[in-house]
Amino acid sequence: MVTRQKIGVIGGGQLAWMMAIAAKRIGLELSVQAASPEESAVTVADRVIYGKVADARATAEMAQYCQVITFENEFVDLVALQELIDRDRNLLFLPKLDTLAISVDKLNQRQHFQAHNIPTPEFYAVDNQADLLAAATKLGYPLVLKARRHGYDGKGTWVIENETELQQAWAMMQKLPAIAEAFIPFERELAVIAARSESGEIVIYPVVETLQTNQVCRRTVAPARVNDQVSECIKKIAEQIMLTLNAIGVLGIEFFLTATGDVSVNEIAPRTHNSGHYTIEGCQTSQFEQLLRVVSAMPLGNVSMVAPVAVMVNLLGFENKSCEDAGYADKRTAIASLPNTHIHWYGKKQSSVGRKLGHVTVLADYHDAAIEICDRIESIWYSQ
Repeated sequence: MVTRQKIGVIGGGQLAWMMAIAAKRIGLELSVQAASPEESAVTVADRVIYGKVADARATAEMAQYCQVITFENEFVDLVALQELIDRDRNLLFLPKLDTLAISVDKLNQRQHFQAHNIPTPEFYAVDNQADLLAAATKLGYPLVLKARRHGYDGKGTWVIENETELQQAWAMMQKLPAIAEAFIPFERELAVIAARSESGEIVIYPVVETLQTNQVCRRTVAPARVNDQVSECIKKIAEQIMLTLNAIGVLGIEFFLTATGDVSVNEIAPRTHNSGHYTIEGCQTSQFEQLLRVVSAMPLGNVSMVAPVAVMVNLLGFENKSCEDAGYADKRTAIASLPNTHIHWYGKKQSSVGRKLGHVTVLADYHDAAIEICDRIESIWYSQ
């Protein structure tokens, strides 16, 4: 297959930014569809088309310059994109829209897992008040209520302890289609990045552990501190998901691990994922280069780690003000002085509490050594 040199990305945030950096490294031309000039990828992409993620007209414009289009996030208008394909049969999206239609909707995800015997929490569709109460009766409390689409970093997700909280969350969701799930008393949250080419080749990165605060990832520990049996189970499930979805591209897959060793799938993301940022310095091929390799029809890259341990720390906003006024530059300078650290700053102008502004990856020979440095990073970043 001839290598495609001109790649388009719907989205212009930090994931597209890291993809654009990787594209320059391997000699590909990258266009991005960005919502505004302030988005991270605008400064490094070869071409910028302005339009929100769901703006199919902007996507059609970008398609004039691209041989294939992939996605930074899943908040697209699938119906409008299908109409573009109907008008131009040469237009290629990877992953394909059929795959996106399952993975972008949490109910569709759960139904797909259930149909293919992939372990997943008990769930019920919630379209109205009667569905809501019926699901609560079947699941009991605590339970998890999620918006079917457009949720991320804890947005659109509530852990519900009683009926009062259930009604409050339902009101906050403005009665949009939702899904109610059994609460899993997990011991650890794990994740893995998987990639699959058009020829069917699959590579799976090391299983990682994600540490969350208020449902936002604070750290990723690679490899996860779990036994080989758990890692192999997760990799087999990841391969099953890639095959049953006929996914072509990169998937981020999140898992729950209970104290008894049971593994279940939490969610999937049909794109590069925060849990895979460590791969930039930590693996032979980053998740961003890997996605580019898939969509450009290059051979898949080596996913082995370059150091025994890599730990990624997200630099989250802690003030609602401009990044310049928040004093983040001095903190980054202090962090950069720590050994074996690699800082990625996304160039966002405005900070808000919990917003992902950058990340740091630490490479080490042992978990304890990496975590000690990460503790110092967080003490610097969140000190007043």
